[in-house]
Amino acid sequence: MIVFENVTKVYPGGNTALQDLSLHIHKGEFVFVLGHSGAGKSTFLKLILREEKATSGRVLVGGKDLTRLKEREVPYLRRNMGVVFQDFRLIPTMTAYENVAFAMRVTNIPEKKIRTRVPYVLKLVGLGEKMDCLPEHMSGGEQQRVALARALVHSPQLIIADEPTGNIDPELSLEMMELLSAINSVGITVVVVTHEHELARQFNKRVITIDHGHLVDDTDHGADLHNSKAEEPVGEVRL
Repeated sequence: MIVFENVTKVYPGGNTALQDLSLHIHKGEFVFVLGHSGAGKSTFLKLILREEKATSGRVLVGGKDLTRLKEREVPYLRRNMGVVFQDFRLIPTMTAYENVAFAMRVTNIPEKKIRTRVPYVLKLVGLGEKMDCLPEHMSGGEQQRVALARALVHSPQLIIADEPTGNIDPELSLEMMELLSAINSVGITVVVVTHEHELARQFNKRVITIDHGHLVDDTDHGADLHNSKAEEPVGEVRL
């Protein structure tokens, strides 16, 4: 699903964010990517999203070589991913329903499908009763679930969560991780980028650690791929 082959990224000015990084995240895996601030996690994400290009080496996502991807192909690449950001990035003047629907409208999905799909995905993340609420009337955990619903609405094969628990309390953090585990249990690849080592330790998942642009540890449990699919989901998860 995600392959980095000897990837180095040097920004203008000479700052080396990643150096000779090689790793392989398989389809259906649940992976934590750990590292302190400045370790290279943000660059790792930007390369996957093709917001940046590698200085050297190759980055492949879903079999596509991003170093050779044409600019016009980038939006199609991103449609197969769902991204959940730490700051939620919800539009404050739109309800939960409208925030998720907007993600479909910008890709020209027919309105009939939007009216069916959006309520389904919001119910999936436990927000069936909050569809008409504005973000300011929702808790941090509820806003994070709206962001997750928005990431899921296109039925992506890959979910990337960037510090998804940074703005919610520890109890809600566990709920979010359980929800991501449930999503992973139906075969969707989940990559959680975080600095929270303790949170990663609570889940029996593969952990990749980046430090100063180098891969310094990779638990790479051989059983992770099978274990993640065998776990019981939280409620019914069908995408």
